Amino acid sequence: MKFITSLITVTAFASLGVFAEKPAPKAAKAGKPLKALLVTGGCCHNYEFQSKSLTLSSAAEADIEWTVVNKGGKGTTAEIELYNDPNWSKGYDVVVHNECFAGTKNMDYIKKIVDGHKGGTPAVVIHCAMHTYRSIGSDDWRRFLGVTSKRHEHQARYAVKTEKKEHPIMKGVPADWVTPKDELYVIEKTWPNTTVLATSKSERTEKSHPVIWVNEFDGTRVFGTTYGHSDATFSDPIFLKLLTRGILWSAGRLDK
Repeated sequence: MKFITSLITVTAFASLGVFAEKPAPKAAKAGKPLKALLVTGGCCHNYEFQSKSLTLSSAAEADIEWTVVNKGGKGTTAEIELYNDPNWSKGYDVVVHNECFAGTKNMDYIKKIVDGHKGGTPAVVIHCAMHTYRSIGSDDWRRFLGVTSKRHEHQARYAVKTEKKEHPIMKGVPADWVTPKDELYVIEKTWPNTTVLATSKSERTEKSHPVIWVNEFDGTRVFGTTYGHSDATFSDPIFLKLLTRGILWSAGRLDK
């Protein structure tokens, strides 16, 4: 499915209660529209709602043309045909991964995905992308993500502590932001090229875990967040603006 969203469509969507505030005016155009690919599907989340919320809200903020691939069903194991094309990421300025296929273990398949980003197409990784392919023995996917996580804690409203206030992505995040009800992912490791932008504290252990970060992967920018489980989170204007800024930063548009 491919579509180009518009401010009119976003306003109509907001009237149904998806957004809590009126969409901001679009950012000034800087040449061609940013071409973004969203790959989504799998277990445990309302990906139809999340896809509409992300694409419509971001297109209201910036000049973005979206292509959405929602494949693989609602299970934990799938291989999406898209990745069989060795040039699957070519032509896009950024790819957003919002997939949840924890049980997929085919290393040849996973390598095709990672290779699409090496030295090339920037990425945004959301929530269950961190647990996708979590059973594989290789660290290729985890090095691409910038973090290693294999489990999460209970759902709650988590306070978000900004660690890098000067980073352009975080300029849109209030210092007192508390998430809607969401899951806190347990981060076992951050990789050498990862910069943690924000953390949240576990209610069980009092340990702080990265929840927002950026990563440099073989010459490619990656932005990530472990939040994004619930419809409430994908209805939160702060979270949606965070994703938009992460998309723009990954594609080199926020710096300008």
